[in-house]
Amino acid sequence: MNHKKKFNHLSRTSAHRKAMLSNMAASLILHKRISTTVPKAKALKMYVEPLITKSKNDNTHSRRVVFSYLEQKEAVTELFSEVAPKIANRPGGYTRILRTGNRLGDNAETCIIELVDFNATYTEVKQEVKKTTTRRRRSSGAKKAEATEATVVEEAPVAEAAAPAEEAPKAE
Repeated sequence: MNHKKKFNHLSRTSAHRKAMLSNMAASLILHKRISTTVPKAKALKMYVEPLITKSKNDNTHSRRVVFSYLEQKEAVTELFSEVAPKIANRPGGYTRILRTGNRLGDNAETCIIELVDFNATYTEVKQEVKKTTTRRRRSSGAKKAEATEATVVEEAPVAEAAAPAEEAPKAE
């Protein structure tokens, strides 16, 4: 039975699993996307998202906590200098898993896991969709106010057109 088991052990010892997730997390931070199997990607997502959230607060304590998980100075520097400012206003969901099919050798289901804000294809499409789907409505009060303005505007040109016609004969 699988009672009280919070995460996938991935058929590895705890030391092997911690080392593997640490290396995968550092690679994801440095390269912004990596290719792996779906169970490993799901385990990595649970491992790396709290670290990214921790990086929003740039102080010595959070850097040391993140370093204790990643154990690579370059990855910690990259996380705090490039990744954290881009995800500063995002409340969560920093990674995306895109399934890519099955591997030929063992038929394992593979995927690409990437950082959401670093894929230009999805961010550009997302912005365009927002622009085209904006819909606006007018309240009934706005229609009445616009109708009264239209009648005032229509009457004004008629009065101006009559005034120059009267002035023209006086000038001659």
